[in-house]
Amino acid sequence: MTWSRLMLLAVPLALGAVLLRAGPIPELALSALALIPLAALIGEATEELAARTGPVIGGLLNATLGNAAELIIALAGIRAGLLDLVKASITGSILGNLLLVMGLSLAVGGWRHGIQRFSQQRAGVLTTMTVLAFIALGVPSLFSHTIAAHHPEAVEALSLGVAGLMLALYILSVLYTLRAREPLGGHAVAHARWTLPQALGILALATLGVVVMSEILVHALEPALHALGLTEFFVGIILIPLVGNVAEHLVAVQMAAENQMDLSLEIAVGSSLQIALLVAPVLVFASLALGRPMDLVFHPLELMALMMAGAIASFIALDGETNWLEGAQLLAVYGMLGIAFFFV
Repeated sequence: MTWSRLMLLAVPLALGAVLLRAGPIPELALSALALIPLAALIGEATEELAARTGPVIGGLLNATLGNAAELIIALAGIRAGLLDLVKASITGSILGNLLLVMGLSLAVGGWRHGIQRFSQQRAGVLTTMTVLAFIALGVPSLFSHTIAAHHPEAVEALSLGVAGLMLALYILSVLYTLRAREPLGGHAVAHARWTLPQALGILALATLGVVVMSEILVHALEPALHALGLTEFFVGIILIPLVGNVAEHLVAVQMAAENQMDLSLEIAVGSSLQIALLVAPVLVFASLALGRPMDLVFHPLELMALMMAGAIASFIALDGETNWLEGAQLLAVYGMLGIAFFFV
């Protein structure tokens, strides 16, 4: 990805902005831009490692490292005490994958190829898992008020219990996928371009870069938002997920443009599952270790948006085929939610 190499220039520029004390807005903008190519490098390095480990281990690598950048950004937010921002980024990542990425993929692929078909069975498994994940995310929110009235300390225990079950469900889904067939993620693992030391070295450096840029972004976030008149809620739902997932989003759209809709849907819906069933529970447990406990109680509007996204994605997967109009419908829903969240 030539564009990602050019965008790496944002890394030294962000560091320079911090050293020169250029202000929160330049620091926020440059660190956000720098995170995009760094996240892309993590993805490339992961695929190169997967090329050398075989389909099973490669599938596990893709499953566990697919959202590493977002996880690191969220951990930086937890350390800074921005728990609402972190929870909003979880919601935004899921909505972005199901509505924006899937919508763009269907629109681009459908415009080029007309009606596109995919494995109805696999799509059914993914969307069912997605709806189950949304139910799991909703349980602490729906029951928290009743429980807190009698046992305030039990809300945290409820979140921990739900998080543990979500992790178990994610592990089972990965095992099912690996046993059922070779992962669709194998599109990029046929031919390794880097040596093993190169892949490990680039993965380590890119991860370190994401850690540093995340700290800069989080440090500059609150004063920048105050100056720009934006809310943490909007930034967490719309902007943060875009920063951490741009490279993966483009891959999904590219696969749809090449008429590989099975793979495109696997990336879009599979990423949503990773966020809901892996990243969110890991953040709950990590927040305890960091001394800033985070629960899984979400804003009612977030839950409503998640249920809407899950429902429309399930409807699209029912018939095993897509077209550009369905993509436009998904994009319209995402746009409506974006406007609404801007004013929340």
